[in-house]
Amino acid sequence: MQTTITKKINLLSPGSTNAKTKKNSIETFIMYLAPANTVTGVNLCPFASDECKEVCLYTAGHGAFNSVQLARINKTKFWRDERKNFYIQLANELLKIHDKAIKYNKNIAIRLNGTSDVDHIGLLQRYTGINFLDEFYNDLIFYDYTKNINQIKKYKNTRYNLTFSRSECNETEVNQALNLGTNIAVVFKNTLPETWQGRPVINGDLSDLRFLDPKGLIIGLIAKGKARKSNSNFVIQN
Repeated sequence: MQTTITKKINLLSPGSTNAKTKKNSIETFIMYLAPANTVTGVNLCPFASDECKEVCLYTAGHGAFNSVQLARINKTKFWRDERKNFYIQLANELLKIHDKAIKYNKNIAIRLNGTSDVDHIGLLQRYTGINFLDEFYNDLIFYDYTKNINQIKKYKNTRYNLTFSRSECNETEVNQALNLGTNIAVVFKNTLPETWQGRPVINGDLSDLRFLDPKGLIIGLIAKGKARKSNSNFVIQN
């Protein structure tokens, strides 16, 4: 694997930099890019609905600050313009984290899609030849949210734990994901109900470690950022 590339800004950030991942009981690293079509020439959230884009978490927490958004835009331009180098650097960062996991004999959680919806696992293998889902890397626990039902199907029964995200227009895919045994993330306005569509709702804001959740659940998330004032169908108006 090629390792001599021009160093860019770190692609992975410690989970302590995020309001929710810092609550995780397992050390976590997360990658934030610019979502949807924020950057000219790319769409990192190809399955995002119009209302999803309108109330995107890109506007929540530290993401509301221009300096944070600029860093995410620069990473996305790196992904757009130097795709292979991007994944070489990402692989090198993951390998260092894996070394840390081995050294301290612990698991470390990795979320590659903090504000994007891309098959980074597949692209890492394509551009670097490394399959991070191989048992050798089982100290790294990969998880994400996605609106891409094909990702749910592709990674079913692998070490890549995916939660399907509901929008105002993907009911068919929600039902497919449920039939595949995948949990569904749903955004609610102010409070979480005990059940939704006949399934138990748990508070997904208490921790971001979705791979620890039992199956057959709705992962309830309270609206944040612009979504707090939204009356759209993306947010359940409970």
